[in-house]
Amino acid sequence: MKTAELAKALDCTLKGSGNVEISGLNSLAAAGPSELTFLANKRYTAQASSTAAGAVIVAPDWAGECPAELLLAENPDLAFAMAAEFFTPPVPAIPAGIHPSAVIDQTAQLGKGVAVGPGAVIEAEAEIGANCIIGANAFVGYRARIGAGCRIYPLVSLREYVTVGMNVIIHCGAVIGSDGFGYFPSKSGWRKIPQIGTVEIGDDCEIGANVTIDRARFGRTVIGRCVKIDNLCQIAHNVKVGDNTAMASQVGISGSTVIANNVQLGGQSGVAGHLHLGDRSVVGAQAGVTKDVPAGVFVSGYPAMPHSKARKMHAHMMRLPETRSEVIEIKKRLEKIEGLLAGE
Repeated sequence: MKTAELAKALDCTLKGSGNVEISGLNSLAAAGPSELTFLANKRYTAQASSTAAGAVIVAPDWAGECPAELLLAENPDLAFAMAAEFFTPPVPAIPAGIHPSAVIDQTAQLGKGVAVGPGAVIEAEAEIGANCIIGANAFVGYRARIGAGCRIYPLVSLREYVTVGMNVIIHCGAVIGSDGFGYFPSKSGWRKIPQIGTVEIGDDCEIGANVTIDRARFGRTVIGRCVKIDNLCQIAHNVKVGDNTAMASQVGISGSTVIANNVQLGGQSGVAGHLHLGDRSVVGAQAGVTKDVPAGVFVSGYPAMPHSKARKMHAHMMRLPETRSEVIEIKKRLEKIEGLLAGE
């Protein structure tokens, strides 16, 4: 596409001739004359002045130097994501039908247009909605239910009685409905507490690779609508996650915690059990949440506290060596003064 066509397709304002041919996407540092890139983070501003890209998507108020043609977008990140749809070839879909090596119980129900890849296992009385794709070596357990239009990637395990809504994407290696971590000590060692509940996942969710969501001890572990979960997250038994919540990689949520709607959890953050995180609250990366978080509050640090307070505490901690030296010097001066006073 020429830059003029691309600007029109992305609803951007063009600064340039509009005649540059674009055939792919790349980063600011690596892009060539026929590639499109973008600038959304000010950290990379210096790279824009030396980029070899044919065109760069920038914010309307950007006033830096750049040798490439510019596409002005209110949200450069979003515009670049939309551009990816034009230049990224689609991954071939599994054709509708059942691969000969798949194992499907005769009591399972498959909707119209379902595709089942090689080595997949679908157990008794499972239900799979129309136009779902079940990837290679995926496992769908007894009486599990999957809504229409879902994409289940290879090596996903959906255990017994798990319910998945419509248009859900579950990436490779995720395990939904594994037993919650429940034991109590006895004379003979740790005794397992039966985990007899299930997991319910709402419509339009996306669950990353190697995510684990435990079944409830009793009742349900619930993931709301349009929840986005990055790779390697752990969600324990009886947790409830509200609609439109997003969590980055390696988040861990302990049992029976309630996450409200529109919450954001940064990477490697952890939330203790039986807590409540209010609507629109934000948990910073690597924060450790040990008590409830009110609606709309941004917390960070360990133990997690309001972000403004955490920043001040961190700044003070970074000065501890200097502060120690100052205290030692003050102590010496005080001792000297006390000695002088005692001599009088």
